[in-house]
Amino acid sequence: MRLHRNLVYTTIDSLNAIFNDKEYADKVVARALKKDKRWGSADRKFVAETIYDIVRWKRLYMEIAEVKEPLTRDNIWRVFAVWAVLRGYPIPDWRQLEGTPERKIKGRFDELSKIRKYRESIPDWMDEVGIQELGEELWSKEIAAQNQPAKVILRVNTLKTTKEKLRAILMDLNIETEFLKDQPNALVLKERANVFLTDAFKEGFFEVQDASSQLVAAFLDVKPGMRVVDTCAGAGGKTLHMASLMENKGQLIAMDLYESKLKQLKLRAKRNGAFNIEYRIIDTTKVIKKLHEKADRVLIDAPCSGLGVLKRNPDAKWKLQPEFIDNIRKVQAEVLENYSKIVKPGGKLVYATCSILPSENQEQVKKFLTTDIGKSFTFVKDTKILASESGFDGFYMALLERKEN
Repeated sequence: MRLHRNLVYTTIDSLNAIFNDKEYADKVVARALKKDKRWGSADRKFVAETIYDIVRWKRLYMEIAEVKEPLTRDNIWRVFAVWAVLRGYPIPDWRQLEGTPERKIKGRFDELSKIRKYRESIPDWMDEVGIQELGEELWSKEIAAQNQPAKVILRVNTLKTTKEKLRAILMDLNIETEFLKDQPNALVLKERANVFLTDAFKEGFFEVQDASSQLVAAFLDVKPGMRVVDTCAGAGGKTLHMASLMENKGQLIAMDLYESKLKQLKLRAKRNGAFNIEYRIIDTTKVIKKLHEKADRVLIDAPCSGLGVLKRNPDAKWKLQPEFIDNIRKVQAEVLENYSKIVKPGGKLVYATCSILPSENQEQVKKFLTTDIGKSFTFVKDTKILASESGFDGFYMALLERKEN
């Protein structure tokens, strides 16, 4: 087990782009993996996992390395040296790694691991918010779970194939998967693999979608022939799931503020063979007003802090600011009030977030039910998913029913 110079240099360049140029980790990793066509799967795995590892544990490693922001290139090397020592790599005699204090690194790690904000490598403000909203014990469990790398979960596209058939196709490619209890359309990869390169993906047999996110469409109780509106569709993971549950029958309206996201969804829908979807950009309030009381089902997958999905977006820990959470709560309340008007009497609404904070979840729903429009809804049920209990993303969803006139 030794470090290879070209792989490490690519890792250092990538960390510089994430920490100093504020690029998104997933985009940087995707670019890094295309750098050298001669790399085998073990090389690409090293680059991807090392980048994500160092991003995830940035605060802890910086503290051990005794470096401060902004991170110069030399300081990124010092942080890398901490990672290498803690992972058990022999330190090569490269100029950038000269004088790496191995014993001191291990001692500092033992010492700092007793303090949660270092052990779990999170900003002070995030630790405070977590304690305040979830309590010391639950927050400790949850943030530890959020620091575990995310599993890769596939959602089978039932418009084109079945779970059993897809599993067999992937098995022929030496990609092993397992079924997931209580999840009719999910397959879990036993080991990470680049499933996007498979013909099965190109033919639209599956999408990559976390197990928690896959619960939303069924929770909304969509049926073939209904008129369904996805108000914050984004690139459309949940829209596509609803299209498959509707068996392409009925009308599914995907709405978003950003045309670029809907363009992405159109491409995915074509690959998926989902053709009952209409696309509408929310560029004026008229777009919403035209749909008032017209939909059987409405999904509000609200913008949120993303504190339930840190395991798959570890760089969010460093990009997120406390004022963003304050602002997003106001946006959530407005979105819930405005978009709920689309539900027709007797219809149903799901409010969902990928956050674990009660202030973005249960409290938003409770507050909404006291508003003028909220009083015309009945609370049916909600589900709180914690990473520490499920092993998947943290998630929240509440089902509300609009009263008959």
